[in-house]
Amino acid sequence: MIITIDGVAGAGKTTLAQHMSDEYRDRFSVNVVHMDDLYEGWNDPLGAVLTTKLELIVSAHRAEQPFTTTQFDWERLLPGSSFTIEASELLILEGVGSGQGAIREFVETKIWIDLEPIVGLRRVLARDGSEIEAQMIEFLEAQRNHFMKEGTRDAADFHLNGLN
Repeated sequence: MIITIDGVAGAGKTTLAQHMSDEYRDRFSVNVVHMDDLYEGWNDPLGAVLTTKLELIVSAHRAEQPFTTTQFDWERLLPGSSFTIEASELLILEGVGSGQGAIREFVETKIWIDLEPIVGLRRVLARDGSEIEAQMIEFLEAQRNHFMKEGTRDAADFHLNGLN
């Protein structure tokens, strides 16, 4: 089974994924994959590389096989070490871009978290530091364009409010 949790940066996707993982771990083997680990940094984070990685992860999950990829190192702003996503019964893909059309047909549950992008920006900067403000403002534009192109919100099975 695959669940995606998408929505604007700072909406609470990671928190929801952790709660879901904790809840289901007693009944299923669970893996959570964060889009932040799959992006190739600030340069075109929602582009073809992310789509390809998601397609490969979903394909491996459906084949009940592990998948190894590179985790981006945000401190050094370079590709980091490899990590393996082990085969599991439940795969939760969370983060901006996780609910894109390339993998939707294989996703059982698609969750969208609504939040005004400016509120999300404030949350991200409070969490990660104001030094990334310029990059985050560019990311907000990239996510807006991505969501419009992909129709992510409209394709979701569930809509949640990220204000809490």
